[in-house]
Amino acid sequence: MIRPFDMELFLVGVLTGSHATRQRHLRQAKTIQAAISDRWYRDNPWTWQHKHLTWFLNQQTAGSHYYYLLTSRLIVRRLRKKWVLNTTPPDRKNYRINDLNGHNKKTLTQTTK
Repeated sequence: MIRPFDMELFLVGVLTGSHATRQRHLRQAKTIQAAISDRWYRDNPWTWQHKHLTWFLNQQTAGSHYYYLLTSRLIVRRLRKKWVLNTTPPDRKNYRINDLNGHNKKTLTQTTK
């Protein structure tokens, strides 16, 4: 019988912060693991590539993207890789920050193609 990969044991060396933060990272890491396993049949983070985490982050909404990005960075740190993950939420990619009327007020405006 094959035992499932233990994500808690995998991340124990890089998890810091309060108990609630560690539990959130573990819960999100298991969600990432399940999604990648369903899509590419790779349940072990040691077999993941950069594209797998990038794909998962691109599936997230702006509200959850940042927190999954933090968890993904912990996974990358544990893997000892030098991957740079996308820091822009998927629904904000077509926007840029503009300086309006010479003021320092920054707003989001949609870019034209």
